Amino acid sequence: MSLPRTAVIGAGSSGMVALKALVDAGVPVTCFEKGDRVGGNWVFRNRNGMSASYRSLHINTSRERMEYSDFPMPKHYPDFPHHSHIAEYFDAYVDHFDLRRHIRFETGVASAVRADDGWSLTLDDGSVEQFDALVVANGHHWDPRWPEPASPGSEQFPGVQMHAHSFEDNSEWRDKAVLVVGMGNSAMDIAVEASWVASKTYLAARTPVHVIPKYVFGKPVDQIESAAAARALPWRVRQKLTTAMLKVAVGDLSRYGLRVPRHGMLQAHATVSDTILSRLAHGAVAPKPNLARFEGSEAVFEDGTRAHVDVVVYCTGYRISFPFFDTELVSAPDNRISLYKRVFHPSIDNLAFIGLVQPLGAIMPIAEEQGRLVADKLAGRYALPPATEVHASIAADDAAVRSRYVGSKRHTIQVDFEVYLHELRQERKRGAKRLSVGAAAGR
Repeated sequence: MSLPRTAVIGAGSSGMVALKALVDAGVPVTCFEKGDRVGGNWVFRNRNGMSASYRSLHINTSRERMEYSDFPMPKHYPDFPHHSHIAEYFDAYVDHFDLRRHIRFETGVASAVRADDGWSLTLDDGSVEQFDALVVANGHHWDPRWPEPASPGSEQFPGVQMHAHSFEDNSEWRDKAVLVVGMGNSAMDIAVEASWVASKTYLAARTPVHVIPKYVFGKPVDQIESAAAARALPWRVRQKLTTAMLKVAVGDLSRYGLRVPRHGMLQAHATVSDTILSRLAHGAVAPKPNLARFEGSEAVFEDGTRAHVDVVVYCTGYRISFPFFDTELVSAPDNRISLYKRVFHPSIDNLAFIGLVQPLGAIMPIAEEQGRLVADKLAGRYALPPATEVHASIAADDAAVRSRYVGSKRHTIQVDFEVYLHELRQERKRGAKRLSVGAAAGR
């Protein structure tokens, strides 16, 4: 049986592991990468212009929770490696499994159009290539989302306004007043970086978040809960246990000047940071409520307080976008896209997505398992359920996200790491069984 000639868009942490799964399954595959290296977002100053890495960036999930199952990270790496370690690891992974020969570097996909039963890909150089199947792994942390709507007076603000995506280091902020807008991981990291050199650093956000230290009881925080417990216990029970643990480890966030979130743990993407709490406690970072407006060079906050600022950094997230697709074919309005098991397009049989999730944990092991699922399908070892079941499953998954997580554009593709990883593995087995039952019925 001849297997479908497949294209993978992107050789970041999701695309490269999907590529390996396809190669292992014997699927003829070509991976297109705009940059000159693998690793995507983890390549500082990536030549594709899409990386959000900054000079001081370290991962906020531990090494052992981030590594691929068949290629452990070096034991001499720290528990929370620097971005240069991660980029080095990805290079080693690709070379170890001889994947580089399947990747076309510095070759972007300008458009992907359905042609007959396959795909016609127009590349950045104008050339056109045909494929039977398409796997999209272009990431979802590269297309900056600015405040919507913009704060009144921002057009007349005389200082620097930038998105976190453009941040590289704090070298130009010495003795300046810096306002960081947002409360996610990037916002708190950047606020800490600013606080070392700025004359004043302010941290403002619309919605407060839970702050989790990287270590609890002497262990990386994401290694405290076992995989078995995560799968076995209802999330409400896990929420109570996690809340109790953080009450001991962190205490009342209001003591640091932060607002206490109204939502509970495990209902939004928490921020993982040790340093921000120290910098808040030392007065090096001043917490503020949401930014209301600008009046000249002054930021006015919702509580009526004001502050002169020279630099504003918007850590307001990213849009999910696919610049190579016609929006009528595939798009994600308001960051929402409905996929079966967060992987398969429900009405385009030869289209799949890898890494289009936001886990409470690392994305790399998830992308690895998603890649195996897609490889099984393209190799003829997996069958999707009937269309009615596909759509019912998508509706149930979307409803579960809406009922559990805070309603925002940040939580539209949220998954619970261990639970979702287990579900992917079970789905591979179910798909194989569906295939064998269908084959037996057809005899």
